[in-house]
Amino acid sequence: MEQQQQTETACIICGQEKEEGIVIVSHFICEDCESEMVHTEAEDAKYRFFIGRMKKINLQKHA
Repeated sequence: MEQQQQTETACIICGQEKEEGIVIVSHFICEDCESEMVHTEAEDAKYRFFIGRMKKINLQKHA
């Protein structure tokens, strides 16, 4: 029996459909955005953008 997996998911940061990345509380972040976030300094203007996107993850959803 052949099993088919659909691994392409929309990233909550860039919105693109990607296959590789991480899932945090059922929200997908692609490998490219994850890498960029990790290497972005807090003083960088893009840091606030990432924080805004990460707010989509409701960590208290199951509390």
